Amino acid sequence: MNRGLHYEQFNLGDEFVSQARTVTESDVVTFAGLSGDFNPLHTNAQFAEQTPFGERIAHGMLVISMATGMANWTGVFEGTTIALMEQLIQYRGAVKFGDTVHLKLTVAEKRETSKPDRGIVKFDTAVVNQNGDNVIEGQWTLMMARNGE
Repeated sequence: MNRGLHYEQFNLGDEFVSQARTVTESDVVTFAGLSGDFNPLHTNAQFAEQTPFGERIAHGMLVISMATGMANWTGVFEGTTIALMEQLIQYRGAVKFGDTVHLKLTVAEKRETSKPDRGIVKFDTAVVNQNGDNVIEGQWTLMMARNGE
């Protein structure tokens, strides 16, 4: 696997897939405490049973946070990312306790900047569950270091 790719090394259509991770009750409880988001949809089993989901679900922002970690697991951003500039997020489905998700990144666009040491890469993103369903889709824009050659 390539580690720490530079702007020049990304090609339109390149796809990077992370390892998978199971979302646990502990993850949700920890995130609720960290974020202060104690919405009963995430933290109250009796309340959540009465919702269309029928059970508690993970916070969408928790899953996005996990996805940023999964992106780093691919190794392609290791030491070459200058900035995460934008994340567009579309929630397509619920992530339930015990679901196993992974991240798929596809290079959608590239553009040079006025500075010769960096470039902008846009990725189409999908967080995919164990059934192959995209539970979150979006686009991430990153400023990447150039190789300097």
